[in-house]
Amino acid sequence: MISMSRRLFLALPAAAAAASIVRPAFAMSDAQQLVEKARLAFLDMMTDDNYKEMRDYVKQSRALVIFPELIKGAFIIGAEGGSGVLVTRGPAGQGWSYPAFYTLASGSLGLQIGGQSSELVLTVMSEKALTSLINDQFKVGGNVDVAVGPVGKGLSASTTTNFSSDAYSFAKTQGAYVGMSLDGAGILSRQSRDEEYYGKGATSTGIVIQRKFANKNADILRDALSPY
Repeated sequence: MISMSRRLFLALPAAAAAASIVRPAFAMSDAQQLVEKARLAFLDMMTDDNYKEMRDYVKQSRALVIFPELIKGAFIIGAEGGSGVLVTRGPAGQGWSYPAFYTLASGSLGLQIGGQSSELVLTVMSEKALTSLINDQFKVGGNVDVAVGPVGKGLSASTTTNFSSDAYSFAKTQGAYVGMSLDGAGILSRQSRDEEYYGKGATSTGIVIQRKFANKNADILRDALSPY
């Protein structure tokens, strides 16, 4: 007859093995974490009355690029970067696309010092801007006109509402920074992350334009966008 202590000893390896199998099922991949952060950042800004003007821009947009955590730091030489997602508005009845993964990077030289963390949403208004994103040719202040969207009470009255720029940026910032600007920033697709999330052969065009790829785990973001 096997003693109680002996049975517990024999059971431990099996329990450990079972735990090692179960744990990864609850762990989010980096891509899924980014999708969830993008959802939270979007909702954070859309429910903030300081950004109420942004809602009209989102409703009129052709696409959105959401960077839930854009980091900028500098001491004379500055650097800025972060990961985000691109979603496009489909024809009536199709809703928003599944997200394609993107990154923003820029550098600058000048009299600047400080550090900053921002949530950033770009409302893409023109087909030109969307095409530039798809073709990895999107450069702020270069081939694409990106204006700062109105933020704060009273600004909407003094701001044009004809949506004439290619895109508008809305940023919610923590930290102190002198000379923050997106000028010169490039936004590029990340096919390696697209394939990680959707499977081999996934591209930004296939995801947001042709809609050939889907991942039900991104429905949480699409549901957050659906009212707009």
